[in-house]
Amino acid sequence: MDRQRYLIDTLNRWAYEYYVLDAPTHSDREYDKLYDELKEIERETGVVEPDSPTRRVGGEPVKGFERHTHIARLYSLDKAVTEDELAAFITRVRKTDENADFTVEYKYDGLTVCLTYENGAFVRASTRGNGIEGEDVTAQVLTIRSFPLKIGYKGTLEVRGEAVIRLSVLEKYNREHEDALKNARNAAAGAVRNLDPKMTAERGVEILFYDINYMSEAPLASQVGAMEFLKREGFKTYPFFKVCKTLEEVQDAVDEIEVERRKIDYLTDGAVIKVNEAAVREEMGYTDKFPRWAMAYKFEAEEAETVVREILWQIGRTGKLTPLAKVDPVELAGATVRRATLNNFGDITRKHVRVGAKVLIRRSNEVIPEILGAFDDTMSETLPVEKPSVCPYCGSAIEEIGANLFCPNRACPPRVVQKLTHYCTKNAADIEGMSEATIQLLYNKRNLRRFSDFYALTEESFFGLEGFKEKKIGNLLSAIEKSKHITLERFLYALGIGQIGRVAARDLAAFGSLDRIAALTYDELVALENIGEVTARGILAYFADEENREELARLMAAGIEIQNVQRTAEGAFAGQTVVLTGSLTTYSRTEAQKLIEARGGIAASSVTNATTLVIAGEKAGSKLAKAQKLGIPILGEEEFLKMLE
Repeated sequence: MDRQRYLIDTLNRWAYEYYVLDAPTHSDREYDKLYDELKEIERETGVVEPDSPTRRVGGEPVKGFERHTHIARLYSLDKAVTEDELAAFITRVRKTDENADFTVEYKYDGLTVCLTYENGAFVRASTRGNGIEGEDVTAQVLTIRSFPLKIGYKGTLEVRGEAVIRLSVLEKYNREHEDALKNARNAAAGAVRNLDPKMTAERGVEILFYDINYMSEAPLASQVGAMEFLKREGFKTYPFFKVCKTLEEVQDAVDEIEVERRKIDYLTDGAVIKVNEAAVREEMGYTDKFPRWAMAYKFEAEEAETVVREILWQIGRTGKLTPLAKVDPVELAGATVRRATLNNFGDITRKHVRVGAKVLIRRSNEVIPEILGAFDDTMSETLPVEKPSVCPYCGSAIEEIGANLFCPNRACPPRVVQKLTHYCTKNAADIEGMSEATIQLLYNKRNLRRFSDFYALTEESFFGLEGFKEKKIGNLLSAIEKSKHITLERFLYALGIGQIGRVAARDLAAFGSLDRIAALTYDELVALENIGEVTARGILAYFADEENREELARLMAAGIEIQNVQRTAEGAFAGQTVVLTGSLTTYSRTEAQKLIEARGGIAASSVTNATTLVIAGEKAGSKLAKAQKLGIPILGEEEFLKMLE
C-alpha cells in the first residue's frame, strides 16, 4: 500500500504542476508509466483511494442529472455597464464602511460550478442552476484535472469556479472534428452538461476557481484570504487579482482587464468587483437576487478584429456625412459583419483608421457595429483616408461645421430619401409599408421629393413598378390616408426639424398648436429642458424658411389634421399641461404621465409659460423652483392621487 500511496501522491503532484501551474516537470511518457503501474496495483488489490487519478477517467454515460441543493445559495451578480454605475456601487459601499477595500478579478464566460468537500475529500460537483438548486455533474467534473480530489481542510466546504475551455483548445478541437463548436462558452457548458463524461474529457475543460461559497469551520475574513486558501489547497486560479482602495484604482484595474482580455487564452466578458472584508459584506447583506457587496462590470458589447478595405460616406436627412467602413467579414454577436461606422472624420483621425488597417469593432444593441480603433503595428502597409471636399452624391462643396462634414444641398438625392424615410417611421407619420427601398423607387420613377407628394400618390402612381400588385398598392394608399390624422407631437418629429427628437417634440407639443410653436422666441425655446441653443436656432430657421412654410401649407391642403387628443373636454386634467418633478412613491414617472394623458392632460417634461400644473414628489429640484417663480399651481403626491380618483 505504501507504493500505491506514493504513486497517487506523485501523479497528483505532477498533474497539479501540469494542469494548475501550467509548469510540467515530467513528460507524458513518465506519467503514463506510473499511471499504468497504479492501475495494475488497484486491479490486484481491488482498492481505489478517493484521490486516485484513475477516478478521473470518464465512465459510462449517465441516464440523467439529479438535482442537488447547495449548502449556501449561489447568488448571481448585479451588473454595471457604465463608469457612473460603478461609481454608484463604490459610493454605496463607502456609506457602510468608508475604509473598505475592493478586489478586482476577471469575469469568465463559461458555466458556473460548485464543488463540495467533506473531511478533506471531494464528494460532489453541481451546476449553479437557480442558485438554490443545481444539477449534479460529479461524473463529468471528475474528468477535469484542474482541482484536487483531496485537500487539507477537514470541514464541509463549497468552492465556486467557472468551467471554461481555452480558446486555443477550442481552436484545436475544431480543426480535428467535423462538428465544430461555435464558441468557448457554449462548448464548456455543453461539455459539463453532457450525459457522457467521456465527451467532457475529450473537450479539454478546466475550472478556474474564484470564491468560497461555504465553510463550516473558521470562515475566511476576506476575499484575499479566500484566494490564498484556494491556491494553497491546489485549486486552479487565474493570476490577475488586484486589491484596490479607491474608485480610481478600481477603474484602472477594470481598464487593464478590458485591454488585456483580448490577449489571454480564455473567453471573458467583464470584471468582478467585490468588497474584500467579510465583515463589511455581512453588514451590507443581500437583495433577493444579488449580494450588495459585489458587482459585475460588463463590457459594453462583443468585439472582434477585422481589416478596413474601403471608406464610404453616407448622407443623412440633415446633410451630415458619416463615414462607413467596408471591412473583411467577421462573426460578431451572432451575425456576419461587413460594415462598421465611425462618427466623423475626426473620429477616423483619432482612432488611426486607415484603409488596410486592422481594427477592433464592437456591436451593441443589434445595430451596425462601430470601429473602436486601429492597431498601430499595421500602419506601415495602409493608406490614409482622404477627407472629401465635395459631396460624393451631388458634387456640392462640403461644409465643415464643428467636428462634422455637411452637404448643404437640400435636394441631394440620398438626403431627400432619408428625410422622406424618416417621415414614414412608426413614431412619426407611421406610413406602414413605405420602406426606404420603396421611397427610393418612387424618388427615381415618380419624382417623389416632398412629404406632401405622398398625399398626391394614386393607384396609377404604382402601375408598372416591379413588385407592386393590387393588394400591396391598396395597403400603401390606406396607410397614407391614415397618416393624415396625426398628433402634434408626432407631426413635429416627422418633419425632421433640426435636432428635434421625440422628447423635444413632446415638450413643444405642450404649447398646443403649430402656430404657437412657430411664434416661439429664442429665449422661450432654450428655456425648455430638452432644447439647447443649436436646436433652438434650428427651429427658428425652419419656421423662417419660406420653402418650409409653403410645404406646411401644402400638407394642410392635402388633408393633414393635427389632433391634439390630449386637450379633451373630459377628465381630471382636461386642458392642463402637467409637469412631473421629483419621485412618486405610488407610480413611476412613465405610469403617472400615462394616467395624466388618459384623463385629458398633456404630460410635458419642462416647466414653461405653457405649463398649467406641476406635480411635485420627493426630492423635487429646479423644476419646482421654476414653477414657484412663475406662480404655477403645485400639487403634492397625495393631491395628485385624489385627482386621479
